[in-house]
Amino acid sequence: MGTTAAASRPAADPTTGPVRAAREVVPAGLWDKQVGLLVRDYPYDSVMAARVLDQGYAYLLTAMKHQGQSLGLAPSKLVDIGVHTVILDTVAYAELCERFNDGVFLHHVPKIDMKNDGSVMKTAHIVAADGWEVDLSLWADAAECGPCHPGNDSH
Repeated sequence: MGTTAAASRPAADPTTGPVRAAREVVPAGLWDKQVGLLVRDYPYDSVMAARVLDQGYAYLLTAMKHQGQSLGLAPSKLVDIGVHTVILDTVAYAELCERFNDGVFLHHVPKIDMKNDGSVMKTAHIVAADGWEVDLSLWADAAECGPCHPGNDSH
């Protein structure tokens, strides 16, 4: 937990523009609430909770952007905790889908078996290519496995 999100921020890529933090697109009150939920439910301080939440949002926003492209996107175990924090707040998640996915609800379909195909690190690279800040240490926890179904209408 000693690495901060800023320490792992990738350089801006001239082809994608400046790096954005997912925190910038989430209303402050909602962000604080979801950070609080992570602190309540996991052994995280507010800094770690914010890092996990930020990467969860970056993953979801990337999945929305690439929905239907069959890229096989998959979060790491830590990033998936952030994803679950976002999607379990169903009213806020529906609003996120409305705002960033043309009102189409992006379903979450977890699988029992973990993949061992490098899809997590591939996903981190796609998230970065889309211009989101990537906290690589949170993606490396399970770099070769991801728990989500890579379908066209789910993540």
